[in-house]
Amino acid sequence: MIEVNLLPEGRKKKGPRRGPRWSLPSLPDFDKLPKDRWILGAVGAGVFALATIGFLFFQVAGVAEELEVRVEEAVQDSTRYADIIEGAERLQARSDSIAQRVAVIQEIDGARYVWPHLLDEVARALPDFTWLMRFTQITPEPDLTFTIEGRAGTYFALTTFMENLETSPFIRGVRLLSSDQVSVEVGDEGERSVYEFTLEAARQDPPREILETIPLFGPAVGAPELPDPEGDQVP
Repeated sequence: MIEVNLLPEGRKKKGPRRGPRWSLPSLPDFDKLPKDRWILGAVGAGVFALATIGFLFFQVAGVAEELEVRVEEAVQDSTRYADIIEGAERLQARSDSIAQRVAVIQEIDGARYVWPHLLDEVARALPDFTWLMRFTQITPEPDLTFTIEGRAGTYFALTTFMENLETSPFIRGVRLLSSDQVSVEVGDEGERSVYEFTLEAARQDPPREILETIPLFGPAVGAPELPDPEGDQVP
């Protein structure tokens, strides 16, 4: 059989195309690695440094994450504590307001017995054959002054009345403003000559040891004693 080559010269018939060839990496040849100890030491130090850096990186990342969680918790606690502090400040403001009102009430309560004390002391100092006509306030608290107008049967009774007022722990500075002898109608006896007087005095605070005071906002009264089932009183 005769074969004829129809392809140009120099060209050969190509075989079937194949895909790229992949080869697995081969292990280094330890015999070809450098044997110098300094090089080996430098390589080891580099590997150690990389490992240390990686360890520190992950450790710092963990600490940062933990700190971030703590910061979030602190922000939440701060918000909660801010609400608590605001509530405490409102309560404190209310307490201060109540304390001011209580102080005003106690001040008013402390002065409510001023006039009863004065009138009681004046009535106690009043001797026989003396009677009052008018009691007038001149100046207000705290330097309260007043005048007393009345009549006395004798000048001795008027002097006794002034001395009794001076001995009162609630009254000071008693002085006679005027004294005139006038005639008044006394029942069936007809007219009688008496002394019409005007006194001036001032109020003073008595010593605390002679006063018995009860606080307006004192402790609560205890519960009453209950009878014992057997008939005896509970101590």
